[in-house]
Amino acid sequence: MNRKTLVPAAALGLLAPVIAACGDTESGRTDGDAIVVGTTDRFTASEEAPAPLDPAYAYGVDTWNILRQTVQTLMVQPRGEGEPVPEAAESCGFTDAGNERYSCTLRDGLTFADGDPVTAADVKYSIDRARSLKADSGVSALLNTIDTVETQGEREVVFHLRTADATFPYKLSTPVAGIVDPDDYAKDKLREGFRVDGSGPYTVDIEAKNDELVRATFTKNPDYKGALKVNNDKVVMVSFDSAEAMGEALEKDDIDVISRTMSPEQIKKLSGNAGDDIDLVELPGLEIRYLGFNTEAGPVKSKAVRQAMAQIVNRGELVSKVYGSQAEPLFSLVPASVTGHSNAFFNKYGEPSTAKARALLEQAGISTPVELTLHYTTDHYGPATKKEFEQLQKQLNDSGLFKADIKGEPWATFRPAELKGKYDVYGMGWFPDFPDADNFLAPFLDKDNFLNSPYSNAEIQKKLIPQSRRQADRLAAAGSLTAMQNTVAEDVPVLPLWQGNQYVAARGDITGTAYALNSSSTLQLWELGRGVSG
Repeated sequence: MNRKTLVPAAALGLLAPVIAACGDTESGRTDGDAIVVGTTDRFTASEEAPAPLDPAYAYGVDTWNILRQTVQTLMVQPRGEGEPVPEAAESCGFTDAGNERYSCTLRDGLTFADGDPVTAADVKYSIDRARSLKADSGVSALLNTIDTVETQGEREVVFHLRTADATFPYKLSTPVAGIVDPDDYAKDKLREGFRVDGSGPYTVDIEAKNDELVRATFTKNPDYKGALKVNNDKVVMVSFDSAEAMGEALEKDDIDVISRTMSPEQIKKLSGNAGDDIDLVELPGLEIRYLGFNTEAGPVKSKAVRQAMAQIVNRGELVSKVYGSQAEPLFSLVPASVTGHSNAFFNKYGEPSTAKARALLEQAGISTPVELTLHYTTDHYGPATKKEFEQLQKQLNDSGLFKADIKGEPWATFRPAELKGKYDVYGMGWFPDFPDADNFLAPFLDKDNFLNSPYSNAEIQKKLIPQSRRQADRLAAAGSLTAMQNTVAEDVPVLPLWQGNQYVAARGDITGTAYALNSSSTLQLWELGRGVSG
């Protein structure tokens, strides 16, 4: 039968997108016994984003799922939960009591896939390059606590931080801190196109057509030296135009694994129907969805309008009508399962109330109905996104206080437009860079934030974020984290909606799915096997 397996949080994070593309998806069976993974993501090299796979630019779970297989980092997140452990490094740690000096020693004999040695100078080059390029994706903000990087000999790298940062080891496990060869990645410009080179567990061959990635073939790197055990020789990733086509390919045994994104209907069918050759694995979720606001534009420039929307939106109804048991209402940017979470929005607004929303608008002198457009991406967060926005539109318009339209665009158009501030209201999702409350707050609220939002709060940026990062014991950071969440509920620069579980469907002979994702939602292809223990 279809065996629905619940994987506990201690074992696994959540499923993330794998590759993004479109192309020949009739069958992935073109490489012998390679494990074939399907996805519905789109991934494009465009004028606005010409270097999608450069570690100094890439900032999405889809691109990171390619980079994590190929570009090595000093640290790596372990199976299940827990602090990051050395990967390209043989050891790393703070060397002072104030968490402001961090030292790593590289493993002996590391080489890039082309045979060039990996040295401490390459690590410094890679980190300094990402910081100096400061790509508009916002990914370099993960490195903004670094002051200087120095090398001591061929194998030791020392990071001097501007301020204490207990989360720094996590940041060194993210692809922006990936080690690249100076011969392949210029210091003063991004590497355009789809070429990827590194010292990770795989090399990758990428097929592209019309500036879209069509297929990615990952081949085990025979010269890889690191902490990871690679359980397969080859993985092929294939993109599909729809969740339905991807599901049919799995049923026909044309592919082995479905990654992101299945529709709610598919998940319900797979979890309830009988069969004997497909596993459905349910994974605890750290994915969140939210509305973002350009707080300097249009009707949402008024805080009262954003607060009124927060007062009207019925998360329970939204989740039940669109996602069912696959998601749950979220009342903060920080998911309920993460240390430091606070139900800040429920504490401030309580149950949905049109009367309270009307009072907020009247007090601010706002005429109703307020006209606005909710923008969403049609091809990045799954096939249910349109239905979700239709439900949001209905809730707002049924209040009589808003006249909302909705408009969907492909991610390749949507994301650059959002970064340029062209949308007043827009829907986004977030998969954490690492599983800490800081990473659900700082990327949205700090300088050079992920959304390129004009919203700025001096207390958050100058006091609360640094204060929370000084606490190595994350429970001790609860006061600062709660204060930030309360401020977000008051000012509403973003409006959290829901957090969701994730799902993997795989043929019965595929092993390792319980460890195929780390706790920050990123795919780990090396864990997958065929008929062998992972």
